[in-house]
Amino acid sequence: MFRYTYNTLVYGHEPIDQGIDRLARFGYDGVEFIGEPDSIDVPAVLSELQRHGTKASSIISIFTPERDIVSSDPSIRRAAVDYVRGNVDLAAALGADVVTFTPTACMKIAPEADLAEEWGWAVEAAREIARYAAEHDVTIAVEPWNRYETYLITRAARAVEFVKEVGEPNIGVMADTFHMSIEEPDIAQAIRTIGPHLVHVHLADSNRAAPGYGHLDFKPIVQAIADVGYTGWISYELLPAAGDVWGVLSGAGAPEFLDEYSEAAITHTKSIVRELRLS
Repeated sequence: MFRYTYNTLVYGHEPIDQGIDRLARFGYDGVEFIGEPDSIDVPAVLSELQRHGTKASSIISIFTPERDIVSSDPSIRRAAVDYVRGNVDLAAALGADVVTFTPTACMKIAPEADLAEEWGWAVEAAREIARYAAEHDVTIAVEPWNRYETYLITRAARAVEFVKEVGEPNIGVMADTFHMSIEEPDIAQAIRTIGPHLVHVHLADSNRAAPGYGHLDFKPIVQAIADVGYTGWISYELLPAAGDVWGVLSGAGAPEFLDEYSEAAITHTKSIVRELRLS
């Protein structure tokens, strides 16, 4: 009932064809790519996807201080919107369904302006992006992050409030169980709060390792995802427990995130789906 994909961010500087080959071997239906359009050779990626019988699932937007949707600097806000529009173009070129969106730069934990004003900037930006994405048959997924990475949208209910205010049919809420394990008292109930607005899912354990390597119980989570009628992509955005995440990954300091976690993540979830008799 679900389609499975894996975020290739975790593969560091490994050539993308190796990542696509790995995911195909372990039974993934799709591949999730990082939103850096200038670094992706679209024809080459499409060729590899076709060769392995997989497809591009989604594009993960990376929000930096130079790509801050609610920056007090209008030029930065504009650059952030243009960046996400570029990710929509990339999604359309690769045939991906989803582009993620978060209103603040990652690790920005305090506002620069009045919160109501920043909220308004975020709504305006998301509305523009969603309308642009609709022209390309792409869905925008608003992702709440935890309190150590953002301040504006950290909970499922707040994200639902946001997408309702944006009011475009192709924008919804993303559930990431790592962030939710910090912010939500009951992850399954939070997913039910999202309900029909759920448009993308990231499964990661409490330590951001593959499901089954931490202390989250994924049975009620998977059941809730099914109960709200979600049939989209189940993705895995896994990261090492390190201050310098990118240094660890690019330096091949976390080999378990390659074959071991890639195989374990999909195997663990599919076993739960079978146990719950969802398929």
